[in-house]
Amino acid sequence: MSDSAGILPFQTIAALMDQGAVAAEDAFLSDQAQPASLDLRLGRYAWRVRASFLPGAQRRVQARLADVAMHRLDLTEGAVLERGCVYIAEVQERLALPPGVSARANPKSSTGRVDVFVRLLTDRGCAFDDVEAGYAGPLYLEIAPQTFSVLVRRGTRLNQLRLKQGRPPHLSTKDVGVDLTGELVGFRARRHAPVIDLDREDGHDPREYWHPLETRTLPGGGRELLLDPGEFYILASKDAVEIPAAQAAEMTPIDPAVGEFRVHYAGFFDPGFGTEEAAGLGSRAVLEVRSRETPFLLEDGQTVARLVYEPLTERPTRLYGFDGSHYQRQGLRLSKHFRPWC
Repeated sequence: MSDSAGILPFQTIAALMDQGAVAAEDAFLSDQAQPASLDLRLGRYAWRVRASFLPGAQRRVQARLADVAMHRLDLTEGAVLERGCVYIAEVQERLALPPGVSARANPKSSTGRVDVFVRLLTDRGCAFDDVEAGYAGPLYLEIAPQTFSVLVRRGTRLNQLRLKQGRPPHLSTKDVGVDLTGELVGFRARRHAPVIDLDREDGHDPREYWHPLETRTLPGGGRELLLDPGEFYILASKDAVEIPAAQAAEMTPIDPAVGEFRVHYAGFFDPGFGTEEAAGLGSRAVLEVRSRETPFLLEDGQTVARLVYEPLTERPTRLYGFDGSHYQRQGLRLSKHFRPWC
């Protein structure tokens, strides 16, 4: 392992898996380790809980569950997680991180695009999604479907883990604007839609789940979109996003002072996303947008999020798109669960 501070690349993640620093109940899958992240899989059980929680510095997740669990679901044959409810689920993977190696989790792109809010929990954890350096123990997910009820199973992959050595510096930032041009500018989620099977690709009719969006042309020629409070939208970035081969990026929401909305549940961009080297030139970021308490007028090109670039400890031996990713060379696109919009 390199001594430099940075995000660990595919080959180092694979080595940690071989050494047992990352272990799992079932054998690892060939595509589970990504260029700079590791997909996590649901375990056998999930619990419907009456409230979200953090275990705190002195408690384990299982001990806290005893206070808030309402009933247990066996995911072996699949179970529906209902919108508006909160669940805690076991994760098959567990960690025994070396000193100086920490981790951070984020929902996978396909999870965020169907408005399923997912956060990682650890024993004695005081913050969601962050894993302290040297942590040894199990992992859990808090799962809160916001718009659609979803079907999951043991092995379903909802989030991914990025491993870091030391404190990687922020190399640069890039503001991300929204694209409201063209005949179809985005989608708004339908209420009371059918269940989404999160392991079924290209198997759902998008018109049962989404309304297409049109924008209003302003007198001066610009375009704008009215975001309604509590609604969920899929939009696209104005410009293409490129992640160099020796860097990774995380998309973070813009300062709330810019607008009352949340952007992008799934914040990781792996090395090679959108680059010519990885045959992805022209890939735009898909934006998952939820307006908050007040209606908000969004204008074409308005900055809605920010990309923060960090270095890898070394160039990964796999780049984004090595497995034929659904989202390389993407424009405006729904999650992989849906057939193309016609």
